[in-house]
Amino acid sequence: MRLTMQFPALRRGVLSTLQVNLGYRCNQACSHCHVGAGPNRTESMEAATVALIPAVLQARRLSCLDLTGGAPELHPQFRSLVRQVRALGVEVIDRCNLTILQESGQEGLAAFLADQGVHVVASLPCYQADNVDRQRGAGVFTRSIAGLRELNRLGYGQPGSGLALDLVFNPQGAALPPPQRQLEEDYRRVLARDHGVVFSRLLALTNMPIQRFAQALPPEGLESYNNLLRLHHRPENLPSVMCRSLLSVDWQGHLHDCDFNQQLGLGLPEPRHLGDLLDWDPCGGPIRVGGHCFGCTAGAGSSCGGSLA
Repeated sequence: MRLTMQFPALRRGVLSTLQVNLGYRCNQACSHCHVGAGPNRTESMEAATVALIPAVLQARRLSCLDLTGGAPELHPQFRSLVRQVRALGVEVIDRCNLTILQESGQEGLAAFLADQGVHVVASLPCYQADNVDRQRGAGVFTRSIAGLRELNRLGYGQPGSGLALDLVFNPQGAALPPPQRQLEEDYRRVLARDHGVVFSRLLALTNMPIQRFAQALPPEGLESYNNLLRLHHRPENLPSVMCRSLLSVDWQGHLHDCDFNQQLGLGLPEPRHLGDLLDWDPCGGPIRVGGHCFGCTAGAGSSCGGSLA
């Protein structure tokens, strides 16, 4: 029986981060991907929309641009956009799948990221090869380790380098992530011992019950997972959920409260476009919520920055 608990109403606080999806093309097709990205996707942000991003960051005095996809690095304007935004003194986060660093046409990508001081948030859903390959494809773990070693050689994850390298963990199935701090210790120990890899932080993310992840579950399994999220809802996580300080931009420039709402086609209560932010302050506006939002407040909480607790 599905629990019918409703998610509490929310309003946005001060905006600090613009999270931009540059397109759905990716060199991987992961089973947990809530975007449904893959090599055959062709959606890509137009140049005119990309050109609005630096102007919006300045107009709203935002401190962070969070670039995602797909593989955001595959967008033809990725590097020029990063240069423009870093010249403004704004932090840039690159949601990197690591294997992109070895793709043809991406030579020098790791060095570019280091030269620009980009904050790399890298997907590595487990420190064991078989689990990663099961979730992300054969050979992905080995290629991911190669990417991490390359980033380490450039200073990423090294103390005092100023180059942040965070890893992202996702559970293998319909379960909440284990405590982030203990899991981070396990990652550090195993990756250093077995592969000589270091990193800055581990971010434990809950799998959202939408898109490809939801479709992989049988109906009774999806209902059970949604019930699990509701049963573990913690109201104390509400002030820290990412939608209170972030806006998500889809590849067409439409605004959403978060990346998950974007994938569900839930725009802002009043439809808005990226260009509106040049003279519109979204602070205090209502946030569209639904049953999937319990994925952000269950247990230790979950956001693009990891656990909330």
